[in-house]
Amino acid sequence: MLQTFDLNLFLVLHTLLEERNVTRTGERLGRTQSAISNSLKRLRDHFDDPLLVRTPEGLTPTPRAQELAPQVAEIIRLSTGCIERERAFDPATAEARFMLGAPDRFSLPVFLPLLENMRKRAPGISVTLRATDRAYAIRMIEQEEIDVAIGWFDNVPGHLNQQFAFEDQFVCLCRSAHPLLARGPRPELQEVLDYPHLVVSSSGGRRAVFDTILARHGLQRAIAATMTSFTIVPELLQQSNLVGVFTHRTAEYFARRFDLVIVPVPLEVAPIANQLIWHKRFDADEPHAWLRQQILLACAQP
Repeated sequence: MLQTFDLNLFLVLHTLLEERNVTRTGERLGRTQSAISNSLKRLRDHFDDPLLVRTPEGLTPTPRAQELAPQVAEIIRLSTGCIERERAFDPATAEARFMLGAPDRFSLPVFLPLLENMRKRAPGISVTLRATDRAYAIRMIEQEEIDVAIGWFDNVPGHLNQQFAFEDQFVCLCRSAHPLLARGPRPELQEVLDYPHLVVSSSGGRRAVFDTILARHGLQRAIAATMTSFTIVPELLQQSNLVGVFTHRTAEYFARRFDLVIVPVPLEVAPIANQLIWHKRFDADEPHAWLRQQILLACAQP
Protein backbone atom coordinates (compact mmCIF):
# COMPACT_ATOMS: atom_id res chain seq x y z
CA MET A 1 0.00 0.00 0.00
CA LEU A 2 1.28 3.48 -0.89
CA GLN A 3 0.53 4.93 2.54
CA THR A 4 2.89 2.43 4.17
CA PHE A 5 5.71 2.73 1.62
CA ASP A 6 8.53 5.22 2.11
CA LEU A 7 8.87 7.00 -1.25
CA ASN A 8 12.46 7.95 -0.37
CA LEU A 9 13.31 4.31 -1.02
CA PHE A 10 12.71 4.93 -4.72
CA LEU A 11 15.51 7.51 -4.69
CA VAL A 12 17.83 4.99 -3.05
CA LEU A 13 16.92 2.30 -5.58
CA HIS A 14 17.31 4.72 -8.50
CA THR A 15 20.78 5.78 -7.31
CA LEU A 16 21.86 2.20 -6.58
CA LEU A 17 20.87 1.19 -10.11
CA GLU A 18 23.02 4.02 -11.47
CA GLU A 19 26.05 3.57 -9.22
CA ARG A 20 25.94 -0.21 -8.66
CA ASN A 21 27.79 0.49 -5.40
CA VAL A 22 26.51 1.09 -1.85
CA THR A 23 29.34 3.44 -0.83
CA ARG A 24 29.03 5.71 -3.87
CA THR A 25 25.24 5.75 -3.46
CA GLY A 26 25.66 6.94 0.12
CA GLU A 27 28.08 9.65 -0.98
CA ARG A 28 25.65 10.94 -3.61
CA LEU A 29 22.71 10.96 -1.22
CA GLY A 30 24.64 12.20 1.82
CA ARG A 31 23.85 9.07 3.82
CA THR A 32 25.96 6.45 5.55
CA GLN A 33 26.73 3.08 4.02
CA SER A 34 24.73 1.33 6.73
CA ALA A 35 21.71 3.54 6.02
CA ILE A 36 21.84 2.64 2.33
CA SER A 37 22.20 -1.05 3.18
CA ASN A 38 19.19 -0.81 5.48
CA SER A 39 17.15 0.89 2.74
CA LEU A 40 18.14 -1.85 0.30
CA LYS A 41 16.97 -4.48 2.80
CA ARG A 42 13.60 -2.72 3.09
CA LEU A 43 13.31 -2.59 -0.70
CA ARG A 44 14.11 -6.30 -0.95
CA ASP A 45 11.50 -7.11 1.67
CA HIS A 46 8.86 -4.97 -0.03
CA PHE A 47 9.41 -6.35 -3.53
CA ASP A 48 10.27 -9.87 -2.33
CA ASP A 49 13.31 -9.87 -4.59
CA PRO A 50 17.09 -9.41 -4.08
CA LEU A 51 16.97 -6.52 -6.61
CA LEU A 52 20.78 -6.16 -6.67
CA VAL A 53 23.23 -9.01 -6.16
CA ARG A 54 26.98 -8.85 -5.63
CA THR A 55 29.22 -9.91 -8.51
CA PRO A 56 32.92 -9.27 -9.29
CA GLU A 57 31.78 -6.25 -11.34
CA GLY A 58 29.78 -4.78 -8.45
CA LEU A 59 26.05 -4.85 -7.71
CA THR A 60 24.13 -6.36 -10.61
CA PRO A 61 20.37 -5.78 -10.98
CA THR A 62 18.02 -8.75 -11.09
CA PRO A 63 15.39 -9.03 -13.83
CA ARG A 64 12.84 -7.57 -11.38
CA ALA A 65 15.11 -4.56 -10.75
CA GLN A 66 15.58 -4.06 -14.48
CA GLU A 67 11.80 -4.10 -14.86
CA LEU A 68 11.42 -1.50 -12.10
CA ALA A 69 14.26 0.75 -13.31
CA PRO A 70 12.39 2.83 -15.94
CA GLN A 71 9.32 3.18 -13.69
CA VAL A 72 11.43 4.34 -10.75
CA ALA A 73 13.38 6.73 -12.99
CA GLU A 74 10.11 8.27 -14.16
CA ILE A 75 8.94 8.70 -10.55
CA ILE A 76 12.20 10.48 -9.69
CA ARG A 77 11.99 12.66 -12.80
CA LEU A 78 8.40 13.72 -12.10
CA SER A 79 9.11 14.34 -8.41
CA THR A 80 12.17 16.42 -9.23
CA GLY A 81 10.19 18.38 -11.81
CA CYS A 82 7.47 19.19 -9.28
CA ILE A 83 10.00 20.45 -6.74
CA GLU A 84 12.32 22.36 -9.07
CA ARG A 85 9.89 23.64 -11.71
CA GLU A 86 10.12 27.21 -10.41
CA ARG A 87 13.91 27.28 -10.48
CA ALA A 88 15.37 28.88 -13.61
CA PHE A 89 18.05 26.74 -15.21
CA ASP A 90 21.48 28.37 -15.12
CA PRO A 91 24.24 26.16 -16.58
CA ALA A 92 26.90 28.16 -14.73
CA THR A 93 25.52 27.10 -11.34
CA ALA A 94 23.52 23.96 -12.16
CA GLU A 95 24.59 20.51 -11.03
CA ALA A 96 23.59 17.55 -13.17
CA ARG A 97 24.86 14.31 -14.65
CA PHE A 98 24.10 13.13 -18.16
CA MET A 99 24.79 9.96 -20.11
CA LEU A 100 25.61 10.28 -23.82
CA GLY A 101 25.54 7.20 -26.03
CA ALA A 102 27.72 7.27 -29.13
CA PRO A 103 29.94 5.06 -31.26
CA ASP A 104 33.61 5.15 -30.31
CA ARG A 105 34.38 7.23 -33.42
CA PHE A 106 32.74 10.24 -31.74
CA SER A 107 34.84 10.11 -28.58
CA LEU A 108 37.65 12.42 -29.72
CA PRO A 109 36.37 14.63 -32.55
CA VAL A 110 33.03 15.41 -30.85
CA PHE A 111 33.19 14.46 -27.16
CA LEU A 112 36.45 16.32 -26.49
CA PRO A 113 35.20 19.75 -27.67
CA LEU A 114 31.92 19.11 -25.85
CA LEU A 115 33.75 18.56 -22.56
CA GLU A 116 36.02 21.56 -23.06
CA ASN A 117 33.04 23.83 -23.66
CA MET A 118 31.07 22.46 -20.72
CA ARG A 119 34.03 22.77 -18.37
CA LYS A 120 34.09 26.51 -19.10
CA ARG A 121 30.35 27.18 -19.16
CA ALA A 122 28.91 24.57 -16.78
CA PRO A 123 31.49 23.25 -14.30
CA GLY A 124 28.81 21.52 -12.23
CA ILE A 125 27.43 19.46 -15.12
CA SER A 126 29.16 16.23 -16.05
CA VAL A 127 28.70 13.96 -19.04
CA THR A 128 29.59 10.29 -19.23
CA LEU A 129 30.15 8.78 -22.66
CA ARG A 130 28.87 5.24 -23.13
CA ALA A 131 30.08 3.51 -26.26
CA THR A 132 27.15 2.05 -28.13
CA ASP A 133 26.07 1.40 -31.67
CA ARG A 134 22.78 2.11 -33.38
CA ALA A 135 21.47 -1.39 -32.65
CA TYR A 136 21.47 -0.71 -28.90
CA ALA A 137 21.22 3.08 -28.58
CA ILE A 138 17.43 3.22 -29.04
CA ARG A 139 16.85 0.51 -26.44
CA MET A 140 19.19 2.30 -24.01
CA ILE A 141 17.24 5.55 -24.39
CA GLU A 142 13.94 3.74 -23.85
CA GLN A 143 15.30 2.13 -20.67
CA GLU A 144 16.82 5.46 -19.55
CA GLU A 145 20.33 4.05 -19.49
CA ILE A 146 21.40 7.08 -21.54
CA ASP A 147 19.88 10.54 -21.96
CA VAL A 148 20.71 11.14 -25.62
CA ALA A 149 22.46 9.29 -28.41
CA ILE A 150 24.26 10.43 -31.51
CA GLY A 151 24.94 8.36 -34.60
CA TRP A 152 23.51 7.07 -37.83
CA PHE A 153 20.02 5.66 -37.18
CA ASP A 154 17.40 3.95 -39.31
CA ASN A 155 13.71 3.71 -38.40
CA VAL A 156 13.70 5.83 -35.25
CA PRO A 157 10.47 4.99 -33.34
CA GLY A 158 7.79 7.66 -33.02
CA HIS A 159 8.19 8.15 -29.26
CA LEU A 160 11.75 9.39 -29.82
CA ASN A 161 12.74 12.71 -31.32
CA GLN A 162 15.62 13.20 -33.72
CA GLN A 163 17.58 16.16 -34.99
CA PHE A 164 20.18 16.35 -37.74
CA ALA A 165 23.69 16.80 -36.33
CA PHE A 166 26.12 16.68 -39.27
CA GLU A 167 26.97 14.84 -42.48
CA ASP A 168 30.02 12.66 -42.94
CA GLN A 169 31.46 10.32 -45.53
CA PHE A 170 33.75 7.31 -45.70
CA VAL A 171 37.44 7.74 -46.49
CA CYS A 172 40.49 5.50 -46.35
CA LEU A 173 43.28 6.12 -43.82
CA CYS A 174 46.84 4.78 -44.10
CA ARG A 175 50.45 5.75 -43.37
CA SER A 176 51.98 8.41 -45.59
CA ALA A 177 54.55 5.99 -47.07
CA HIS A 178 52.02 3.22 -47.72
CA PRO A 179 52.59 1.28 -50.98
CA LEU A 180 48.93 1.92 -51.81
CA LEU A 181 50.04 5.45 -52.73
CA ALA A 182 52.97 4.38 -54.92
CA ARG A 183 51.13 5.30 -58.12
CA GLY A 184 49.52 8.46 -56.80
CA PRO A 185 47.20 9.85 -54.11
CA ARG A 186 44.01 8.43 -55.69
CA PRO A 187 44.28 4.64 -56.01
CA GLU A 188 41.66 2.47 -57.69
CA LEU A 189 38.91 0.99 -55.52
CA GLN A 190 40.11 -2.59 -55.95
CA GLU A 191 43.59 -1.56 -54.84
CA VAL A 192 42.12 -0.14 -51.64
CA LEU A 193 40.06 -3.28 -51.03
CA ASP A 194 42.95 -5.67 -51.65
CA TYR A 195 45.17 -4.33 -48.88
CA PRO A 196 44.59 -5.76 -45.37
CA HIS A 197 41.97 -3.73 -43.54
CA LEU A 198 41.66 -2.81 -39.88
CA VAL A 199 37.99 -2.68 -38.84
CA VAL A 200 36.61 -0.95 -35.75
CA SER A 201 33.35 -2.45 -34.51
CA SER A 202 31.93 -1.74 -31.04
CA SER A 203 30.24 -5.15 -31.07
CA GLY A 204 33.47 -6.92 -32.04
CA GLY A 205 31.96 -8.24 -35.27
CA ARG A 206 34.04 -8.50 -38.41
CA ARG A 207 31.61 -6.46 -40.50
CA ALA A 208 30.99 -2.74 -40.25
CA VAL A 209 28.59 -0.39 -42.05
CA PHE A 210 31.09 0.01 -44.90
CA ASP A 211 31.01 -3.76 -45.51
CA THR A 212 27.23 -3.62 -45.90
CA ILE A 213 27.67 -0.89 -48.51
CA LEU A 214 30.32 -2.92 -50.34
CA ALA A 215 28.04 -5.97 -50.36
CA ARG A 216 25.35 -3.95 -52.14
CA HIS A 217 27.89 -3.38 -54.91
CA GLY A 218 28.92 -7.04 -54.95
CA LEU A 219 32.27 -6.20 -53.35
CA GLN A 220 34.19 -7.15 -50.24
CA ARG A 221 37.48 -6.18 -48.64
CA ALA A 222 40.33 -8.11 -47.05
CA ILE A 223 39.81 -7.81 -43.28
CA ALA A 224 42.96 -8.55 -41.29
CA ALA A 225 41.95 -7.42 -37.79
CA THR A 226 39.01 -6.07 -35.82
CA MET A 227 39.17 -3.66 -32.88
CA THR A 228 36.36 -2.67 -30.52
CA SER A 229 37.73 0.88 -30.09
CA PHE A 230 40.03 3.38 -31.77
CA THR A 231 42.52 3.41 -28.87
CA ILE A 232 45.55 2.03 -30.76
CA VAL A 233 44.24 2.30 -34.33
CA PRO A 234 46.50 5.22 -35.38
CA GLU A 235 49.63 3.48 -34.09
CA LEU A 236 48.74 0.25 -35.89
CA LEU A 237 48.13 2.06 -39.16
CA GLN A 238 51.27 4.14 -38.79
CA GLN A 239 53.50 1.11 -38.25
CA SER A 240 52.08 -1.33 -40.81
CA ASN A 241 50.56 -1.72 -44.25
CA LEU A 242 47.09 -1.98 -42.76
CA VAL A 243 44.47 0.44 -44.05
CA GLY A 244 41.21 1.54 -42.48
CA VAL A 245 37.97 2.96 -43.84
CA PHE A 246 36.44 5.39 -41.36
CA THR A 247 34.26 8.47 -41.38
CA HIS A 248 36.06 11.60 -42.56
CA ARG A 249 35.82 13.42 -39.22
CA THR A 250 37.50 10.56 -37.38
CA ALA A 251 40.14 10.08 -40.07
CA GLU A 252 40.90 13.80 -40.15
CA TYR A 253 41.39 13.86 -36.38
CA PHE A 254 44.05 11.14 -36.62
CA ALA A 255 45.66 12.50 -39.78
CA ARG A 256 46.35 15.79 -37.99
CA ARG A 257 48.14 14.06 -35.14
CA PHE A 258 49.90 11.08 -36.72
CA ASP A 259 51.89 10.31 -39.86
CA LEU A 260 48.71 9.24 -41.63
CA VAL A 261 47.01 10.44 -44.80
CA ILE A 262 43.41 10.44 -45.99
CA VAL A 263 42.74 8.66 -49.27
CA PRO A 264 39.41 9.09 -51.10
CA VAL A 265 37.33 5.92 -51.48
CA PRO A 266 36.37 5.78 -55.19
CA LEU A 267 32.89 4.44 -54.55
CA GLU A 268 29.66 6.39 -54.89
CA VAL A 269 28.19 6.38 -51.39
CA ALA A 270 25.51 8.70 -50.03
CA PRO A 271 26.71 10.96 -47.19
CA ILE A 272 26.11 9.66 -43.68
CA ALA A 273 23.50 11.80 -41.91
CA ASN A 274 24.33 11.65 -38.20
CA GLN A 275 21.45 12.41 -35.86
CA LEU A 276 20.85 13.26 -32.25
CA ILE A 277 18.00 11.25 -30.71
CA TRP A 278 16.24 11.47 -27.34
CA HIS A 279 12.94 10.56 -25.70
CA LYS A 280 10.07 12.99 -26.31
CA ARG A 281 9.35 13.21 -22.60
CA PHE A 282 12.47 15.39 -22.27
CA ASP A 283 11.49 17.89 -24.99
CA ALA A 284 10.61 20.62 -22.48
CA ASP A 285 13.28 19.74 -19.93
CA GLU A 286 15.62 22.77 -19.80
CA PRO A 287 18.84 21.00 -18.73
CA HIS A 288 18.25 18.29 -21.32
CA ALA A 289 17.57 20.85 -24.06
CA TRP A 290 20.72 22.72 -23.08
CA LEU A 291 22.78 19.53 -23.31
CA ARG A 292 21.39 18.79 -26.77
CA GLN A 293 22.34 22.28 -27.89
CA GLN A 294 25.90 21.83 -26.60
CA ILE A 295 26.26 18.52 -28.43
CA LEU A 296 25.08 20.09 -31.68
CA LEU A 297 27.54 22.97 -31.21
CA ALA A 298 30.37 20.46 -30.70
CA CYS A 299 29.30 18.63 -33.86
CA ALA A 300 29.38 21.90 -35.80
CA GLN A 301 33.01 22.56 -34.95
CA PRO A 302 35.40 21.84 -37.86
